[in-house]
Amino acid sequence: MLFPVSGVEVSPLIPPLVAFGISFFASMGGISGAFLLLPFQMSVLGYTHPSVSATNQFFNVVAIPSGVYRYIKEKRMVWPLTAAVAAGTLPGVFIGALARIVWLPDPRYFKLFAGTVLLYIGGRLVRDLLKKSGPKPGAAKEPRGIVNASPRPDFVVEVREVSFGNIIYTFQGETHRAPTAGIFLLSFVVGIVGGTYGIGGGAIIAPFFVSCFRLPVHTISGATLMGTFLTSVAGVTFYTLIAPFFPERSVAPDWALGLLFGLGGIAGMYLGARCQKFVPAAAIKWMLGLVITGTAFKYMLEFFR
Repeated sequence: MLFPVSGVEVSPLIPPLVAFGISFFASMGGISGAFLLLPFQMSVLGYTHPSVSATNQFFNVVAIPSGVYRYIKEKRMVWPLTAAVAAGTLPGVFIGALARIVWLPDPRYFKLFAGTVLLYIGGRLVRDLLKKSGPKPGAAKEPRGIVNASPRPDFVVEVREVSFGNIIYTFQGETHRAPTAGIFLLSFVVGIVGGTYGIGGGAIIAPFFVSCFRLPVHTISGATLMGTFLTSVAGVTFYTLIAPFFPERSVAPDWALGLLFGLGGIAGMYLGARCQKFVPAAAIKWMLGLVITGTAFKYMLEFFR
């Protein structure tokens, strides 16, 4: 089957099958899998136009709601965290989209940029995992009486405080704090990078939440996926609106290809979110770290080839 916008010719069964496998595992870590679909599209399908970023974001728009629905149903959505992420990434994603079209249209330099970003994130996560386990710096002791009065062994998140200073919530008998302003600023920078890379930012924010803010991976997945969904909607809209101003380049999404990827992602996201609570946090972190680092090395090797 030929997709005229991207110029890709592939069996219509391949995109949804690939997206299903990637999304199933990626959604457990709070990411959509778009950062892995990008190298697949560029290296395997030969789709290297700037519109590959927009197509990747359209995949997020189609696939993510099923995973988010599952996290909401299981009461593991930290809504204040979601709001802070969305507020920061939305303005950044527009800057990132312009950067992709104006400054990084050459796929070779784009791979160097993406590889550098992913190598830093994956390397930091792996380094933290290799350290000896100790007390979580970001986890404060629960005030006396609350832990014993209301233990939550069923993976339900309870928000305790939301302010300009902190977002505080409890999960499995521990209280976790995240600085609201810090999340907003981080999300803004991530929005720029994510908008450039075409992933919505979740693949960058999720490892930061785990490695920098020491938040439990089982509690941040819904928030990062929802943030990725909102920024992807904005990114797809922006790429589509500015496409007429760049008639010499392929900028708008390949809707048909993105939809096929998205259909596989819907099933993968839902099943991944459903199975996440049965997978140990350390295993999910190792998966995130190794996959992100491996993808980064692949990009950088392709640049220097």
